[in-house]
Amino acid sequence: MDDQRRAYLCGGLAVLVWSTVATAFKIALRTLDPLQLLLLADAVSILALLAVLAARGRLGLLRAMSRREKLLCCGLGLLNPFLYYVVLFQAYALLPAQEAQPLNYTWAVTLSLLAVPLLGQRLRPRDLAAILVSYAGVVVISCRGDLTGLRFSNPQGVALALGSTLLWALYWIGNTRLKADPVAALLLNFLAAFPCILAATLAFSALPPLGWAGLLAGAYVGLFEMGLTFVLWLSAMRLAARTPSGTARVANLIFLSPFLSLVFIHFLLGEAIRASTLAGLVCIIAGNALQQTGKQTK
Repeated sequence: MDDQRRAYLCGGLAVLVWSTVATAFKIALRTLDPLQLLLLADAVSILALLAVLAARGRLGLLRAMSRREKLLCCGLGLLNPFLYYVVLFQAYALLPAQEAQPLNYTWAVTLSLLAVPLLGQRLRPRDLAAILVSYAGVVVISCRGDLTGLRFSNPQGVALALGSTLLWALYWIGNTRLKADPVAALLLNFLAAFPCILAATLAFSALPPLGWAGLLAGAYVGLFEMGLTFVLWLSAMRLAARTPSGTARVANLIFLSPFLSLVFIHFLLGEAIRASTLAGLVCIIAGNALQQTGKQTK
């Protein structure tokens, strides 16, 4: 199998797995609260990433990182996974999955806005158009299509879902300062966050129950939302970079994820997918695609 086909295989598997996590969040939150779910998922992610580095013979990369990089990774761990997933899981607890998932997908637009003051980048007319199109989709989803009344179905849930995009964008902007191996850096993020998550869980919740349902839910989220799927996607990007235009083609697979996610949400959670959700999601994806197309043609 050549590099391009392997890239499509890894990228396609990553997109397929990521498409299931919105459903997994809702199922997990039936037996766990957001902090309990995050504690389990973070612990599983740490073990998974340690196993990946050990299997590749790269545990030494952790020691090779400079003190500055280690401190930066630990600081970024407070953003992701700690604060980001606390906010995101609470949004999923308050909103239907078909609303929380597309709203969270606006992180790319949030990133472009924050890049202006934090990275000194400029917004092009194409970027402004993408922002307007994406946030029009946010309004459609949040109001469930009732554009005349403009009443959000759950203002707190919407605010949390959009707030999670702010935290995620800040995390990735912070990562632009890192030159360390991304898997090793991610492992340090999760290691640094664990004591904070544990302290918050003990202070505001309780340790997760030891039932199979909760443990399996936490393990699934830890493996396939936070840990192994990231490694799979990273492998796809590296393989694609070896072929002409490969990176752009594989990266475009990510646009399939939110639509596949609605299929899982409908059939596994039993949510009736509203026309307003589809319309809003099309706007959000169109905005993201408009930004990406502009970057590829520069």
